[in-house]
Amino acid sequence: MKTRLAASALALGFAATAGSAQDLGTTLPDAVGQVAPKLEAYAQDDLFGSVWTDEALSMRDRALVTVAAKITRHETGSLSEHIALALDAGVTPAEISETITHLAFYTGWGNAVAAAEAAAPVYEERGVTEDDLPALDPELMPLDQESEDARQENVQSTYGDVSQGVVDNTEQLLFLDLWLRPALEPRDRSLVTVAGLIAAGQPEQMTFHLNRAMDNGLTQEEAGAMLSHLAFYAGWPRVFSAMPVAADVFESRSE
Repeated sequence: MKTRLAASALALGFAATAGSAQDLGTTLPDAVGQVAPKLEAYAQDDLFGSVWTDEALSMRDRALVTVAAKITRHETGSLSEHIALALDAGVTPAEISETITHLAFYTGWGNAVAAAEAAAPVYEERGVTEDDLPALDPELMPLDQESEDARQENVQSTYGDVSQGVVDNTEQLLFLDLWLRPALEPRDRSLVTVAGLIAAGQPEQMTFHLNRAMDNGLTQEEAGAMLSHLAFYAGWPRVFSAMPVAADVFESRSE
């Protein structure tokens, strides 16, 4: 049994699926209260009761960001519960699948494989079939050729003499294929990428991807709320390392 909040998931704004939706308390083991009661109180009162209900970022986006952070940090022990929570919050099985695939390139293959293993029993329990998953070779979304040409020229001139293989695979696999797959909207793809970078403690990669996220529709308010949310799941030091980068991006876009 898991510790449950008194408020139901429906009251917290989750969309119910196949009966009743999970509530946030299912992600908190009973052991937390037995060993660290103040941690349980912080979780229930502040994380679940305040952060998750802050409308600056939707419940659905918070669930997706949390899954991305846990994949990045290889936190497989609680990933199944958070994948179930994300499904209850409105993230589709195809979007979870595509998030796992996407993050293989940004957080490492092993993290993605472990995430697939965590998702498999949830999918089986909920009757997710192959028809619910992204197509292997779908019709790709349109490419912004001018933007891609500029990105590729910059990477080629900077790193071509270091590793042409990385340059070529970045172009062919990531930006001419992965980023154009339609099973995850560009905004969501950017959202999980930025969340992964923050969770991995790699703020030096954030400038490009946070700008791209905002070009894809993420608002400054939502980006700020994502940082506040991830402080709990990735730790305050990682978030404070990311904050100066976010501040620079916000300032540059307001000029």
